[in-house]
Amino acid sequence: MTPSTYTVAGHWIGGETVTGSADTLPVVNPATGEVVAETPAGTAADVDRAVAAARAAFPAWSATTPQHRADVLRRLGAGLAARTEEIAQAITAEMGSPIGMSRTAQVAFPAAVVESIAGLADDFAWTEEVGNSLIVREPIGVVGAITPWNFPLQQIVSKLAPALLAGNTMVFKPSENAPLTARILAEVAAEAGVPAGVFNVVYGTGATVGEAISAHPDIDMISFTGSTRAGQRISAVAAATVKRVALELGGKGANIILDDADLPAAVERGLMMAFSNGGQVCGAWPRMLVPASRQDEVVALAVEAAKQYTVGDPGDEATRIGPMASETHRQKVVGYIERGITDGARLVFGGPQRPEGLPVGAYVHPTIFADVDPTSAIAQEEIFGPVLTIIPYADEDEAVAIANGTLYGLTSGVFGEPEHALAIARRLRVGQVDVNAGHWNPLAPFGGYKHSGNGREFGRFGLEEFLETKSIQR
Repeated sequence: MTPSTYTVAGHWIGGETVTGSADTLPVVNPATGEVVAETPAGTAADVDRAVAAARAAFPAWSATTPQHRADVLRRLGAGLAARTEEIAQAITAEMGSPIGMSRTAQVAFPAAVVESIAGLADDFAWTEEVGNSLIVREPIGVVGAITPWNFPLQQIVSKLAPALLAGNTMVFKPSENAPLTARILAEVAAEAGVPAGVFNVVYGTGATVGEAISAHPDIDMISFTGSTRAGQRISAVAAATVKRVALELGGKGANIILDDADLPAAVERGLMMAFSNGGQVCGAWPRMLVPASRQDEVVALAVEAAKQYTVGDPGDEATRIGPMASETHRQKVVGYIERGITDGARLVFGGPQRPEGLPVGAYVHPTIFADVDPTSAIAQEEIFGPVLTIIPYADEDEAVAIANGTLYGLTSGVFGEPEHALAIARRLRVGQVDVNAGHWNPLAPFGGYKHSGNGREFGRFGLEEFLETKSIQR
């Protein structure tokens, strides 16, 4: 059973709980509208204290060996796995992820990421010889990390693991909408041997805590995942102190189904990539591009498959789509569905109405549009909900142009004869392409082109983000 309330006593700074100001922020269960916790409303003074703790801890932590830091990370990963059910229940309560997904993608995935990062320690080129120069890779210093609500644990672990392996310390602001796992992570990190001050958590809003972290002169780097608009603001604020900024931002992924694709498999996978986590995934594929001559066939397959996406209580094992993460976000998604109808897209499944039997909670009916104009709002803007747009194309050049024709460039998929699909994948201006549902690789880089951000996560590419490079001529 999901606990009805959670306790967050204070910020985690210097290895201990710090109460901070008396002001608090509510954490609302989107399935019920009930407040399940309150967190401190952090201030710039709280950020100052956390940064001071991180700065003080940096010399000793950065002086440890990569192998020592890797051992700490492995214990951290094991600690997260041991608390899977507790973490999963917290994520389901704070942002509505179906419990099955909370146990797997929301917890098992981060634990795997930690293990993969720890495994880099022995083979990474911490130093190398280039002619008469010794090239040394060193930790950048104090990292400020700011994450969103859709994958509360994954997003921070994807930053924390490489940052710690590199020898950095960190000040972390979780989303005020989904902050519950941050304290669990801090406890697990301390138990794993992360010294006091190396990992600090300050709760609060982006406008206060996020701004203070971005502007802080003693923070050497910002690693942010979230909306493009917020990333633009962070970049602007951070520019005054010339700190490094790594951004993983929005997306509007395209799933290109070629004429020689296995159509049922392509549609089934494409729908999963559009509806998973209620479509609240930056790497989702909300655009399905199909040969115009086969659109009706694709629509029939998609509608039939969509019937299997049960909407309901996220604590129910049978639920595949829970509520949106908040009532505000539900209204945004519904607004886009209404916009699609107004703009003339053909509604073939779902719609703006509430799902049957769910009068309370931030629920949205999974929705599919066909005959979508690729320049329309629902095809161009990030909806971040379970809304699939089926877009017909005349030929492959048009398909590539449509796929590349947004501000975003994070992920895409291509289905077809393997070499044919690979040739199309090479033409896409995105950071990651899956060909015929290629398996996820935790060592491969993840990140975007264009307004989807800069920098990369995972594997050695993610580790390099948190390192400075020094050359010593001899």
